[in-house]
Amino acid sequence: MTAAADDERFMALALALGRRGLGRTWPNPAVGAVLVRDGAIVGRGWTQAGGRPHAETEALRRAGELARGATLYVTLEPCSHHGKTPPCTDAVIGAGVARVVSAMADPNPDVSGAGHRRLADHGIVVEVGVRAEEARRAHAGHIRRMTDGRPHVTLKLAVSADGKAGLAGRRPARITGPAVRNRVHAMRAANDAVLTGIGTVHADNPLLTCRLPGMADRSPVRVVLDSDLRLPLDGQLVATARDVPVWVVTGDRAPTDREYALKARGIDVLHVGGRTELGDVLKSLAQRGITRLMVEAGPIVAAAFVKADLVDEAVVFHSPDAIGADGIDALEGLPLTALTDRLVPAGCEPMGGDRAEYFRRAD
Repeated sequence: MTAAADDERFMALALALGRRGLGRTWPNPAVGAVLVRDGAIVGRGWTQAGGRPHAETEALRRAGELARGATLYVTLEPCSHHGKTPPCTDAVIGAGVARVVSAMADPNPDVSGAGHRRLADHGIVVEVGVRAEEARRAHAGHIRRMTDGRPHVTLKLAVSADGKAGLAGRRPARITGPAVRNRVHAMRAANDAVLTGIGTVHADNPLLTCRLPGMADRSPVRVVLDSDLRLPLDGQLVATARDVPVWVVTGDRAPTDREYALKARGIDVLHVGGRTELGDVLKSLAQRGITRLMVEAGPIVAAAFVKADLVDEAVVFHSPDAIGADGIDALEGLPLTALTDRLVPAGCEPMGGDRAEYFRRAD
């Protein structure tokens, strides 16, 4: 096997390790790292829950003295600035690592190439760009937050064979089967937060948690758009707010008594201005550290994200069954192509008796 093939293989492992942290490391990126010496893996690590320890220091800790003279494969440029922990570059230099293979530079202005330069200045061979495109997808939330000041947004839709998302009168409908429901739970676990609208809360009384076996602790922050603070105090979101965080996004004119009632039940109330524009909502979430946001809402909110061009990825789950002409369209006032034509197809797969289609932003 060639050296280039080895680099690809070990970076693929680092990326797989990093994905273990998706949804758990915000505001930090979910990085993976592998240390290799004489062709053997001597240490591996990934960013831990809450964002620390970082992947590099985890891998170095596990390798111990075997890190000296080794090659470090890391999915994102090691940090070079002092934050709540010392720079990873210092740990790499101190451990005697001989070579660093980095998938991509960190867009964080506090790093932005400085980590790579610091390593090179200390005689470490630095190579950048192995599996870069895969790394950019893995770190899409971190990149979007650093460059655009908002989270990376994934829109999830479930649609009937005739493009409907609900029954007449905005009544909910069970559209897809168990395989899709399991995939949706896994999607929630891989995102920092899941957002819905107050209309969906009133219609469905959802939990929006991850309920796959053994993954209860992977549930995301639940975010509700609720300009008038109509969140039901006897609903499932309020009942579980002390176990899994609930953030309610509202405007400046929200009823004070309702705000006090929600806060008393453990709910955070975020004020983002008079009309709660989606751009302002996303900026506020990013300022709180959210990097990856899943939108799991009804047709009105889903269409608003599409109209605002704020959808970076979409997963559309198609049922083979129709609802009928009196059903509710998946996107309020828009054809489904208003979403899919803006994005690039990224694959499809059968899922039980249903079908999943994936799309992502071209840039």
